[in-house]
Amino acid sequence: MPSPPAISPAIIYHIFNRGNNRENLFIEERNYLYFLLLLEKYIAPIAEIYAYCLLGNHFHLLVRILSLTGLKALGISSPPFRNFSNFFNAYAKSFNHTFARTGSLFQHPFRRVPVQSDAQFLHTVRYIHYNPLKHGFVDDFRDWPYSSYEDLLSTKESFLEKDAVLGYFGGREEFVRFHEDQTLKVAVPETLRVLRIDDL
Repeated sequence: MPSPPAISPAIIYHIFNRGNNRENLFIEERNYLYFLLLLEKYIAPIAEIYAYCLLGNHFHLLVRILSLTGLKALGISSPPFRNFSNFFNAYAKSFNHTFARTGSLFQHPFRRVPVQSDAQFLHTVRYIHYNPLKHGFVDDFRDWPYSSYEDLLSTKESFLEKDAVLGYFGGREEFVRFHEDQTLKVAVPETLRVLRIDDL
């Protein structure tokens, strides 16, 4: 299996991982909510967050790391990878304490795939939002409460870069249409098949 690429500035990444030995990462609602709270705390300062989905034993994120200029302007000198490490460590520490468990919570290393085209971006967002349906959690992907789909369409304040995401799709209506178009097969992106984790 190829090693994941480094986390580099000014790059969009599809980031995903699952629990160690496929254990659950989320058991109660508060786990999902705390993960999102930490996502905002640790990742929003160093990246634009476009999409997410949290499901039982794994998660998906779509983010764009800020440029070196942007990071320096914010006084951030540590490498972006450090923020991700702190994020996952903080969640694992809380989860282990809550459920009286020990040892690694996440598989190592977490996976990341650079998104290199607009088409890849569109299909990755859709793939992320369809994950609850793919795994049988819901009959309608829009019913899953722990994905960014409804958040992106909401007018409520959020850490998501809503305008940027909707802009990629050409607006709100096109975003909805692209997700609902049943002629578009929601296939596992080629990059995931190459990494042999298409069960995510």
